[in-house]
Amino acid sequence: MSETGKVLWDDAMQAFDHHYLRHPYSTLCSNSKVWPVVEAHGVYLKLADGRQLIDGMSSWWAAIHGYNHSKLNTALQAQLSKMAHVMFGGLTHPPAVKLGQALCELLPVPLDRIFFCDSGSIAVEAAIKMALQYQQAKGARYKTQLLTIRGGYHGDTFAAMSICDPENGMHHLFRGILPEQIFVPAPRYREREDQDALNALAQTLEQHADKIAAMILEPVVQGAGGMHIYHPSYLHYVRKLCNQYDVLLIFDEIATGFGRTGTLFALEHADVVPDIICVGKALGAGYLTIAATVTSEAISRIVDSGEAGAFMHGPTYMANPLACAVASANIDLLKQDQWQRQVSAIEQQLKAELEICNQYQLVREVRVIGAIGIVELHNTVDVHTLCDAFVERGVWIRPFRNLVYIMPPYIITTDELSSLTRAICEVVQ
Repeated sequence: MSETGKVLWDDAMQAFDHHYLRHPYSTLCSNSKVWPVVEAHGVYLKLADGRQLIDGMSSWWAAIHGYNHSKLNTALQAQLSKMAHVMFGGLTHPPAVKLGQALCELLPVPLDRIFFCDSGSIAVEAAIKMALQYQQAKGARYKTQLLTIRGGYHGDTFAAMSICDPENGMHHLFRGILPEQIFVPAPRYREREDQDALNALAQTLEQHADKIAAMILEPVVQGAGGMHIYHPSYLHYVRKLCNQYDVLLIFDEIATGFGRTGTLFALEHADVVPDIICVGKALGAGYLTIAATVTSEAISRIVDSGEAGAFMHGPTYMANPLACAVASANIDLLKQDQWQRQVSAIEQQLKAELEICNQYQLVREVRVIGAIGIVELHNTVDVHTLCDAFVERGVWIRPFRNLVYIMPPYIITTDELSSLTRAICEVVQ
């Protein structure tokens, strides 16, 4: 019961959820448990039975400032009193302009032409479409394929699925239906260059550059494809080859952007600027879905010079005023520079407290970068069994495949983070 006496969750709601609602990557009427959350404050999720869980996932990496943040709430409420939404076709509004200005200040030159999207997957779709229109406008209509590295994940829409890992990714069932793209081995070494991966990339571009419109990858850290970390120097090599073969370079920073890896954007680890960048997830701070595909004036002008005379995309909820307002407030919080101290402290604590997992027989490797902690096991885990074990310990951690990982909100305290790492060590052991 809530304070007003209204039932927040009951058996009827549980039954409806079980029979009629699909959850991500699950079957209908699945016997696997889902936990009803009725409130969220700071880093805590309050369950319907009154238990509090420390959130180690930041709601799939988005809620970097935690839940129910007073400044973000205020920004949302202030905008709600004016306007919840208006179409962006032929119209504009102050929240979109303010957010655009904030992104231009954060992103490296010359990335300053912004296309707002309503999700990370759509940001990737827009980037792909932008690259194809760019090549068409230049007369290179035969450049229709994309190049990417294995182990990547870029979303669940169709073009995005086609550039996810074709063997071990979540979308191999659609092979033969999705557009065929070109894959090269991903660099696998965090502390040194992987010469085999560099050679494979060079050979592939030499052989197939005439049909490649763009190369897309997640810089330094691959997310849901396997949580791999690789050396930033690889990006220098990629940039050089893309320039050489007139292939656009797209960075998918949807998971890595806004401080998660220890720099504001992961590209800063290598000081390499792509032609197009996709941002999302943490941009909306876990409040409302918003993303952006950003490129340069030069590329935008070429796209607009093509047959269509415009970039051919336009989501219904593009530049939603509520999402733009809360995203701007989110960036204002980031500009206070507390995130650097917070993420650095999280990184050091994760390295210290997860190191013991390397001693466990089931563990293949422990990896940490920024506010990301990964324990890779030798074998695939039963996600639901492990989730149960974590909830029993008062934390919310959702593994996938053979990976037990956390990406906590930046505001987490030392003691709260220790609760997460202690639970990982206990459950993995």
